[in-house]
Amino acid sequence: MISDFCIKRPIFAAVLSIVIVLVGLSSILTLPIDQYPDMVPPRVTVSGSYSGATANVTAESVSVPLEQTINGVPNMLYMTSTSTNNGSAKLSITFDVGTNPDFAAIDVQNKVKLAEPDLPGDVLSSGVTVEKTSSIPLMTMVLRSSEKRYDDLYLSNYVTLNIQQALKRIPGVGNVRNKGSRTYTMRIWLDPDALTAYQLTPDDVVSAIIEQNANAAAGSVGSQPASNDINLSLTISASSKLKDAESFSDIIVKSMDNAALLRIRDVARVELGASAYTLRSRHNGQNTAVMEVMLLPGYNALKVTDQVRNKMAALARKFPAGISFETALDSSLFIKASIYGVVKTLLEALLLVGLVVYLFLQNWRTTLIPMIAAPVSIIGTFIFMSIMGFTINTISLLAMVLAIGLVVDDAIVVVENVDRLLKKGDLTPTQATSKAMKELTGALVATSLVLAAVFLPVAFLGGISGILYRELL
Repeated sequence: MISDFCIKRPIFAAVLSIVIVLVGLSSILTLPIDQYPDMVPPRVTVSGSYSGATANVTAESVSVPLEQTINGVPNMLYMTSTSTNNGSAKLSITFDVGTNPDFAAIDVQNKVKLAEPDLPGDVLSSGVTVEKTSSIPLMTMVLRSSEKRYDDLYLSNYVTLNIQQALKRIPGVGNVRNKGSRTYTMRIWLDPDALTAYQLTPDDVVSAIIEQNANAAAGSVGSQPASNDINLSLTISASSKLKDAESFSDIIVKSMDNAALLRIRDVARVELGASAYTLRSRHNGQNTAVMEVMLLPGYNALKVTDQVRNKMAALARKFPAGISFETALDSSLFIKASIYGVVKTLLEALLLVGLVVYLFLQNWRTTLIPMIAAPVSIIGTFIFMSIMGFTINTISLLAMVLAIGLVVDDAIVVVENVDRLLKKGDLTPTQATSKAMKELTGALVATSLVLAAVFLPVAFLGGISGILYRELL
């Protein structure tokens, strides 16, 4: 028997226990720490914008062609779409649990390419975005300003330009969502009466803007073929896209019969504004930009949280005066509390075991045995968690709390049986331990198998339920 082998070789048993503890501790350091196991189906979102269209037009022109083409993509469970009156269309495709989100995004991207010929030109010019959606929120931070000159539009753009990409480069960060993101846009407010007087339509103004607000390649001077007397070649730099409201106001819309030029400022008001005015961000009455940091599956949430905090602290040194950031939500705090609860439960169990064993056996040496055996077994469990691809999360920690009671019970039973045999006086400690294990090995194994049989059927469940209960095995 294995027990006899270890009983007769105490040094080997001690070294084996030390190795189990060391390997277990190293496994703890490498295991991902998360709030929940990876049980949420991956999602891929497709977004497009049809400026000026109503919800019905957007649904018929954008959402329906995309739905018909994307439908049936491999491993897809279901798909939802939303169309709004501001011309925004968004499709959310949910895939089966276990599907690689990167491959799912590629499959959806290929389907979107097939649907592009059926989409309006305005939608294609603004772009159709395909991105995988991480459904594991890690942190929510707010960038706020105490000064009125920094409104929520400025803060939203500041996040996009200076913070968002920096946080995305942190290993383990799946995405950084700029909630309520708005960008600076040149707003041209047309005067209907002026357009009517000059016999113009909004399309005429749009065509003039597209034609005159573009980068142009002006060529070069002195390039081949040229005379041998020319030894210098110069590239001509033409004016690029317009950058301010005054430049847009000078765009020529129409040439009048008297040779006068009709410009946009004659029929419209031009100003630098926001791309949308459907929402505003506030936090405790102050202008705010909200950032949501998403965690990639398989990464240590505690480590990623620390890296995000350190990065934000470094970026905050360059913030303009009056701008600061605050963490509004941090899921790592709950994870830390769960880990603390497990450690506390383990210590309480060990103390209770020591108290019970000492009260009944009145022997300090006997009391130390289960108090040492239980941590070795618990730490060794992390080795198998690493091999089987589990993470340290609330479900696996709950299973470990349940396992603490089982390990402690087995240790107490063995110690009490050995003490009973020793009190008879005719056996040495080695002989008593060997005999006790022969009497109890079958019962201990049978008890473990019976308990395993209770949880074993859930291992065959599919979907979210199977992943959730599999942690208990």
